[in-house]
Amino acid sequence: MTSEQISAKELKKVAPVFGQLSFDDHEQVVFCQDKDTGLKAIIGIHNTVLGPALGGTRMWNYQSEWEALNDVLRLSRGMTFKSAVTGLNLGGGKAVIIGDAKTQKTPELMRRFGRFVDSLSGKYITAEDVGMETSDMDTVNEVTKHVCGISESRGGTGNPSPITAHGVYMGMKAAAKYKFGTENLEGKTIYVQGIGHVGEALVERIAKEGANVFVTDINQERLEEVSKKYGVNIYTGTDLYAEAMDIYAPCALGATVNDETIAKLQAAVISGAANNQLENEVVHGQMLKEKGIVYAPDFLINAGGIINVYAEIEKWSKAQIMDKTENIFNTTLDILTRAEQEGITTHQAALRVAQNRIDQRKKEK
Repeated sequence: MTSEQISAKELKKVAPVFGQLSFDDHEQVVFCQDKDTGLKAIIGIHNTVLGPALGGTRMWNYQSEWEALNDVLRLSRGMTFKSAVTGLNLGGGKAVIIGDAKTQKTPELMRRFGRFVDSLSGKYITAEDVGMETSDMDTVNEVTKHVCGISESRGGTGNPSPITAHGVYMGMKAAAKYKFGTENLEGKTIYVQGIGHVGEALVERIAKEGANVFVTDINQERLEEVSKKYGVNIYTGTDLYAEAMDIYAPCALGATVNDETIAKLQAAVISGAANNQLENEVVHGQMLKEKGIVYAPDFLINAGGIINVYAEIEKWSKAQIMDKTENIFNTTLDILTRAEQEGITTHQAALRVAQNRIDQRKKEK
């Protein structure tokens, strides 16, 4: 089992390969490989000014190692601002494991990964993300204490997906109140793209409120299951982005808000669980602003998951977790109002709040 670390200076030499904004003065990037288990992983530690870098591990069958690096850099950066804007004493980190979670994930591989996490001595704390289950975090916990999102039987808070979905729901209601004058989602047409654990939990909440819900996913079996369970519509068209809707809720992978989709998008609000929804946060945030589409920043409204796992560190009760998560409603309204007052995009407004908190902590140190 070996690992190597690439300096910030060396990474900047290859910046054109993985995008202009992906590398953002990350503190550390760790490449992890183990031939016996087939493990290939990258851990990105973006910033630890506010505390240890906490962020989930994603297992995905990336097309290339450069794509994986790009993803972990973008995701870890987003975690820094997610924790900062939410008021948590955490930095930003993320990990990706290259491979098919359905066919290549084994307990041995997860334990090997856990030992890499442990070698960082608490600078990075891992948790569940795409391609991972609570049981995987339990396996990692066998070899390191630097993991959250473990089973309640082990003293953890369990699957964070329902709490993540509740935070997105709160952010969606806040964006609706800002745009439509009411937080009530009854009768609103909402397209949910991606019905994994978080997407399904979001569908449950908005369907219960009486929204007109359409769901789409690459897994047809899941679509039929969720449609039947919550009485929602399966989208059968060929171009979701051109459909008339009130709210677009991206809950799968990122970068679905881009030049092509914004040109067609008829939604009044974008509010979903996916990370890095804007392909280019500067360009596409401005395009949404000019088009009059209210964008609820993803790293703000999907923070319920990190609130849930942070609770393991702070020993918060379930009531405290829900209070913190429901406050996403107020924070989102504040961010949307601030953006309007300052004439900036909602993404810029959220970043400013987060960065100000980080800068203030630097001064205190």
